[in-house]
Amino acid sequence: MITGELKNKVDKIWETCWTGGIPNPLSVIEQLTYLLFIKGLDQEQARKEKIAERTGKPIENPFFDEDQQHLRWRNIKELEPETMLIRIKDEVFPFIKKLGDDDKSTFGKYMKDALFMFQKPSILARVVDLLDDLPMENRDTKGDIYEYMLSKLSTAGQSGQFRTPRHIIDMMVKLSDPKPMETVADPACGTAGFLVSSGQYLLDNYEDELMNDKVRKHFQEQMFHGFDFDPTMLRIGNMNMFMHGFEGSNIDHKDSLSSDSNELRDKYDLILANPPFKGSLDYESVAKDLLQTVKTKKTELLFLALFIRALRIGGRAAVIVPDGVLFGSSRAHKEIRRLLVEEQQLNAVISMPSGVFKPYAGVSTAVIIFTKTNSGGTDNVWFYDMKADGYSLDDKRDKIEDDDIPEIVQHYSYWRSDFFEKMHTEKGDVINANDLPENLGFDDFPEEVLTHDFSSRTSKSFLVPKNEIVEQNYDLSINRYKEIEYEEVEYDDPKTIINGKDGQPGLRQLAEERLKILNELEGMV
Repeated sequence: MITGELKNKVDKIWETCWTGGIPNPLSVIEQLTYLLFIKGLDQEQARKEKIAERTGKPIENPFFDEDQQHLRWRNIKELEPETMLIRIKDEVFPFIKKLGDDDKSTFGKYMKDALFMFQKPSILARVVDLLDDLPMENRDTKGDIYEYMLSKLSTAGQSGQFRTPRHIIDMMVKLSDPKPMETVADPACGTAGFLVSSGQYLLDNYEDELMNDKVRKHFQEQMFHGFDFDPTMLRIGNMNMFMHGFEGSNIDHKDSLSSDSNELRDKYDLILANPPFKGSLDYESVAKDLLQTVKTKKTELLFLALFIRALRIGGRAAVIVPDGVLFGSSRAHKEIRRLLVEEQQLNAVISMPSGVFKPYAGVSTAVIIFTKTNSGGTDNVWFYDMKADGYSLDDKRDKIEDDDIPEIVQHYSYWRSDFFEKMHTEKGDVINANDLPENLGFDDFPEEVLTHDFSSRTSKSFLVPKNEIVEQNYDLSINRYKEIEYEEVEYDDPKTIINGKDGQPGLRQLAEERLKILNELEGMV
């Protein structure tokens, strides 16, 4: 996350675009993406030139030939504003649109209809100057800058486009633990935030494995798949992956719920998503086999059916759903929950507070985690009642100390680990860790996690056995199972309240005091 001076620089760029005639936040990010892409090409070319100079070998796959040097960022930024606008609009922009044809990613495919919207030379020159001052050489810094730009979409709420908060995405990725040779997909990817976070998670946690040529090739070219039907979001999603260094991702056009998505079957090891919940849609536009799974017009239920279909056996999903999915009483709602519990392995339901998506929306949501088995396997389902996510739950979303996310990750990881059964008896009683043999591998979990009573329904974190969920007609709302502890409060008897006790005034004395004050005021009039 960027702060201070760097954040102010990005804000200035945004404000310049805004006042320069590009008011739509999506358009601002799209236009800045093109300029950052141009700058990034120049930096990558410079890196290749240094390697060639050091090794004495020709430059491998150069972006710019000898007669194209005038298109490089380093040369463009030195031009006068009028000349700069003409150069970028008439030469550089067409160049990058064609360049994408040979790119390993799908960016070029969606650049064909792209438009360069800067019209005022002075505004373009100012933006180029500000962008040039941003430190984009480091992968982490480059990614953080782009994430901060994307965060402005959440406050804009244009055309229903808004981002899942980065910290919620990161939590879901940690809970899912992507592996280096897996395929990760988001069938409603938007800006590709889930895919970016997955890639960063692998870089942070599987650095040694990614040194293997086969694994690295898979990571760069075959691992990440995202789909959307909005061309603007496809361009932004592709560029988001590029800006984070994941150039070989496959961010492609697809209406995931439509009849042309039949190829999304048994393909992915992990699905991470926060699909749009538009309410309902036309039957005719929905894939027939999805309707065979769950007959409904509700997009939230159809997406769950799609996720089940798209996963390989053993694949898993962590997805955000509106609360209505958990307790809805329609036949379709009950059927999708029955499928998750009876035919797949439902692992977890994390209830999130309604303020998580503010200021765009105040809807209550939950994260559902499940594994595709097509043969059942649900035993216990882990529930967590998230009360705080590290930010205030009002429209300001200011950073606060209260944050349940670290505990959520620890509790879920512990419950899904091989150690959990060693720490609990068949009755569910917690075993004292000191009574167990040494070197069992519990060092990754703090004592408060190891000794947590997962059978206690009064805590935020608890387990519910499958048979109880079945008895409740597959209701997955946390309030159905959570027990609330009421503290006993003792009140004084009525006579004490009226007359007071031990020098403390009662209602009578207070009334007399008020009457005395009123009489004094009346005498002053």
